[in-house]
Amino acid sequence: MKILVTGAAGFIGFHTCLKLVSQGHEVYGIDNINDYYDPKLKFDRLKELGFDETKSKLFKNEVQSAKFNSLRFSRIDLVDTKSIDNLFKKEQFEVVCNLAAQAGVRYSIENPKAYIDSNISGFLNILEGCRNHKVKHLVYASSSSVYGENNKVPFETTDNVDHPISLYAATKKSNELMAHTYGHLYGFNTTGLRFFTVYGPWGRPDMAYFLFTDAICNDRPIKVFNNGKMERDFTYIDDIVNGLVNVIVKNMENRAHYKLYNIGNNMSENLNDFIYTIEEALGKKAKKKKCKMQPGDVPKTHADITQLMKDYNFKPTVKINTGIKNFVNWFKSYKNII
Repeated sequence: MKILVTGAAGFIGFHTCLKLVSQGHEVYGIDNINDYYDPKLKFDRLKELGFDETKSKLFKNEVQSAKFNSLRFSRIDLVDTKSIDNLFKKEQFEVVCNLAAQAGVRYSIENPKAYIDSNISGFLNILEGCRNHKVKHLVYASSSSVYGENNKVPFETTDNVDHPISLYAATKKSNELMAHTYGHLYGFNTTGLRFFTVYGPWGRPDMAYFLFTDAICNDRPIKVFNNGKMERDFTYIDDIVNGLVNVIVKNMENRAHYKLYNIGNNMSENLNDFIYTIEEALGKKAKKKKCKMQPGDVPKTHADITQLMKDYNFKPTVKINTGIKNFVNWFKSYKNII
């Protein structure tokens, strides 16, 4: 199968590319490699995929992986309408997996335009590419943030999501509506996956588990929001990618033009317990600074994954202590910490 993966230098995109090529698929990755967080991590992920950094830095320069014959990459921004259209026209993808987006709830309050550009205008270019070049299936990343301050748990895809409390969440809800419209009008299939807090090796440095680990290792205090009275459905990257790739490659008869799923661990972890798990893995106690709830944050997330289990046999298997241990081991190796 010939698959486009956007956001290929990102956390989930990187792991998805690895999984797809290991299964024998032909993969083309794109990413704009912006500076929302240190681009070095993104280039290091690309290096793991076999891409030369000097060549990968150049925009619209196709690079062949030195590790995988079936993997190519080009630095392209989703908002570059002409380049996106030319890529779709040239490659004739069967499936598109859109993981590129401006991430981060809190940053969306500081820099809203970045979210409209990437998550709305960029997503429109992907939809137009699918429409004009006969893509069979678009799989795209949504987010648990669309549930806002939903008090009913676990969260179900049938719950009302008309009250987002961050612009990031609003853009993700908009993506779902846009995908519904294009699937209905133009007849290609769309599947949105609402990701619940993803963690693991090669993760994003703006995420709590990464920030906590880095701070503890360097004897800095960690910020514990809402006095630790927070719960998250932490989901290990391998479970996420196994579910995602299964959605991409599984041949389903009579697939719907529009489908939404939650993809998570199906349970919530208390933030204080989560911090303790990191402390245990590091063998070192955290210095805690208690802080108020951040604007745009929610106190609890918990995914109902019944439908994904039914349709795709999805089953998360990695427990939090194992997942955090794996992350900490990677972190120490990556940062050269003995």
